Amino acid sequence: MKAIAYQKSLPIEHGNSLQDISIKEPIASGHDLLVEIRAISVNPVDAKVRMRAEPPPDEWKILGWDAAGVVRAVGPDVTLFKPGDNVWYAGAIDRQGCNSEMHLVDERIVGHMPERLDFSQAAALPLTSITAWEMLFDRLQLKPGKQASDQILLIIGASGGVGSIMIQLARRLTNVMVIATASRSETQEWVRELGAHRVIDHSRPLSRELKLIGIDHVSHVVSLNKTDEHFKEIVEAVAPQGKFGLIDDPPPLDVNLLKRKSISLHWELMFTRSLFKTSDMIAQHRLLEDVAALVDSGMLHTTVNQHFGTINAANLKRAHALLESGRSVGKIVLEGF
Repeated sequence: MKAIAYQKSLPIEHGNSLQDISIKEPIASGHDLLVEIRAISVNPVDAKVRMRAEPPPDEWKILGWDAAGVVRAVGPDVTLFKPGDNVWYAGAIDRQGCNSEMHLVDERIVGHMPERLDFSQAAALPLTSITAWEMLFDRLQLKPGKQASDQILLIIGASGGVGSIMIQLARRLTNVMVIATASRSETQEWVRELGAHRVIDHSRPLSRELKLIGIDHVSHVVSLNKTDEHFKEIVEAVAPQGKFGLIDDPPPLDVNLLKRKSISLHWELMFTRSLFKTSDMIAQHRLLEDVAALVDSGMLHTTVNQHFGTINAANLKRAHALLESGRSVGKIVLEGF
């Protein structure tokens, strides 16, 4: 089968940074599904892993943690799916990724694909939906429901993949005020269209930007990138006893700054449940089923912004380069081999 992989961690412009290869088709066992990949999307984690994790000598590392496809075979312990089912998922970071024609994934982190989306539209959502959902409801413990609320959520770097779905989830499922940050006119317009109540510029001091729109402090902050650059302003912006969550990998932060306000710190990695085979690993299956229902009801929308064509090394290199530039908006998808 066809796959895109690498053997050495190389800059994306290098000829061998990603290569088209042919490998043996895997066989489903245990709780695994064998999925025929129809579409994928690309995330910052792809570029991070490419530069940080080399496979053993003479072996290949396959990236990719966002997929939509069709179940072709199931392991003997599978109970949730059958061959022919359309599925979507993000997968597990300690296994080969989905940049291949056929892919193995544990059924407990897979959902049935929304009926109203095509494969490319669906592939844009799993990883970011899981990340955003777990951050909002598991880590920051926001309560779903439209009861009256004085809570204010600030999302820093909101125009990327996670921010694009987090805005929608917070607006559709809670009654908190959502303030998104974006620094360019096109990204500011993007987050407004997704439902942000207010938009501020993160290239300027956040606390000052908030005061300009009449807000002294926010109850919750989620930082999606460049947390180290914004950290002191985050501490200033969060209300006493507020909550702060992040998903990126900043240099060491002086968390002592959080003590005076009793600010709680929450780190979100959507791969934790699959990486440690936690007792609640199946929560990601249920989460994806819930998100699919929200999509089919029209409450949530795909965050695709660019379609880069077929799944091959050349197009994946273009996607990695755009993500590494820090100027991508929404999600990049690829479809078919």
